[in-house]
Amino acid sequence: MHTLVVAEKPSVARDIARVLGARDRGENCLTGSGYVVTWAIGHLVTLKEPQELDERYAKWRAQDLPILPEKMETKVIRKTSAQYKTIKALMNDGQTETIICATDSGREGELIFRYIYEQAGCKKPVMRLWISSMTDEAIRQGFDHLRPSSDYDALYASARCRADADWLIGMNATRAYTLRYNVLLSVGRVQTPTLSMLVRRRKEIDSFVPQTYYTVRADFGAYQGTYISQKGEKRIDSRELAEAIAGRVSGCEGVVAEATREKKSERPPLLYDLTTLQREANAQLGFTAKKTLAAAQKLYEQHKLITYPRTDSRYLSRDMAGKVQSALSGYEDELQVIGQRALQYGVRLTPRVFDDEKLTDHHAIIPTGKRAGGLALTPDERRLYEMIARRLAAVFYPNHEYDALRVVTAVGEDKFLSTGRSVTQEGWKEVYAKPEEAKASSRKKQGEDEQELPPLAEGDRRHCCRAQAREEKTKPPKEHNDASILREMEHAGRLVEDEQLRERMKDCALGTPATRAAIIERLIEVGYVRRSGKNLIATDKGVRLIEAVPPEIASPETTGRWERALAEIARGKDGEQRFREGIARLAAFLVGHASAAPDVPFEKEERRGKKGKRPKDMGIPCPVCGKGKMAENSKGFYCTRFRDGCRFTIWKDALVRSGGPELSEKLIRLCVEKKEVRGSTGVIRYENGQVRFSPFGL
Repeated sequence: MHTLVVAEKPSVARDIARVLGARDRGENCLTGSGYVVTWAIGHLVTLKEPQELDERYAKWRAQDLPILPEKMETKVIRKTSAQYKTIKALMNDGQTETIICATDSGREGELIFRYIYEQAGCKKPVMRLWISSMTDEAIRQGFDHLRPSSDYDALYASARCRADADWLIGMNATRAYTLRYNVLLSVGRVQTPTLSMLVRRRKEIDSFVPQTYYTVRADFGAYQGTYISQKGEKRIDSRELAEAIAGRVSGCEGVVAEATREKKSERPPLLYDLTTLQREANAQLGFTAKKTLAAAQKLYEQHKLITYPRTDSRYLSRDMAGKVQSALSGYEDELQVIGQRALQYGVRLTPRVFDDEKLTDHHAIIPTGKRAGGLALTPDERRLYEMIARRLAAVFYPNHEYDALRVVTAVGEDKFLSTGRSVTQEGWKEVYAKPEEAKASSRKKQGEDEQELPPLAEGDRRHCCRAQAREEKTKPPKEHNDASILREMEHAGRLVEDEQLRERMKDCALGTPATRAAIIERLIEVGYVRRSGKNLIATDKGVRLIEAVPPEIASPETTGRWERALAEIARGKDGEQRFREGIARLAAFLVGHASAAPDVPFEKEERRGKKGKRPKDMGIPCPVCGKGKMAENSKGFYCTRFRDGCRFTIWKDALVRSGGPELSEKLIRLCVEKKEVRGSTGVIRYENGQVRFSPFGL
């Protein structure tokens, strides 16, 4: 008799087998020491498609909607069916006495195993391996503390409800809106409200009208000051007034009317959960959320350098103090100094680091203590590992302390404000060798006007060398990037307009740390969002979809409520039936709404399998040769006489790298006609068959 261990991936299975002593190779498994270790390859079983439930659903017809199966049936995924058959045979083998679920310790890992177990019709007892690290020591400890699978029934119920909800909303809404507009429109329970955030930002930018205002900057020799009104405002409405102020103070004597010094302190940042790691890796390293997750997963599974990355916790349990000391002691090379310094400060049981009450299924992401020297890490993996290692050290350093300085210099009746800071204790910011990293990690950012100020006291006389009026323009909101959209997804409840409801939903989120990167990539894949450098920009198709669907699916409010309900189900609170009924009502509502949805003009798309757009004659002369016509294809604009030697070609993404927009037919027509087109973020100029983009402020 033996025990069957089912891991989620082959690499994890090999590590577990090595620790257990199962070194003999079998058919898609490893055996030995009373164990058989096998693996899934991600999902092997999934929910059936509508047409597999009833053949009438093979054709998309409005009269067949909504599709609300009494029972959500599963099927074996054909591509990986051979591996499923291996696991099924091993589960039902007469020599198999007990089964250990060793899939990833989270909601999705639980679903992967339970789907296989139920599809195989297995009834044998199951124990659960729950670990947060892939080191040999963690695996041994996990096998020493196995728990009955029934302890995780609530987690499975939450996972199953999530999968069923995504199916019901996705299948019904996608079919309903695709039929309504005759364009393939993917609608999802989480992806659509995420898209609505990006669409809202695009509309804010598109509708933004820059407002001109003026400021006056005075030079007092050793420092500078900005004019402030009696109400403390820096903006001046008219050029005349700004120039008048500059003229009357230039060359005049002033006096320090106010000089204050306030002691301030910044506590070390919290440890990383996955979303925070993705946000900071995007800001510091330029990684997309998907790239961060992939690198973190390799650091966890393959290199064993960090703990489980798909976590939403930023705290450790109090019994982990010893592991933290061991991890800090294992730092090498340039990290060794900060590790030793952190140990000198002491691994204190502060609740900002160790708090059992704030733990979820997993603790924060930290190094395991395994030495990184000699491992074949990619540059990206090494940089991400160092971010995580620095953060663990930083939390034990003292506060960053400084004096906030505020000086008001009066020149006659006019006053000028100067601000600065004087660092009295570098504290945890010593951990960050590069200034930009320390700045990104700081929870508070210095203002643009902060400067090093000389010692000043009230009554000091200062000479205003000169003053200058400056024309300024208000700036539009910044485009979303991975970091900012992840932040909005994590705190979606804050976007609710109703104040009382917003307070109740402040902890609601869109998706989970493990799924948010995939949601962003899915929006790009279906053509609702495009990347422009680091930015994420809603496309015309994405904007049109949000105009077509109702707030019930576009607003973060609805999905935030569902996510909170799923979390409560996972914690063992009753609510599964109520959740399912609510999802079914929403699916039926969306089908009804689609039938009477507003007329929204979607661009007709080519069917899949066809190559791009056919060339389109734009009906205007080529601006270079004057003999041919301008034409458009899927990639750009060109002259119809290109075979005769005309070299006029402008790619649609020609301006994207410099921060400009993707060129459309309407935009290129304006460029050729007017030679210069001003937008909310910059100016496009056309000359001699070429275009260039100049952002405002450069």
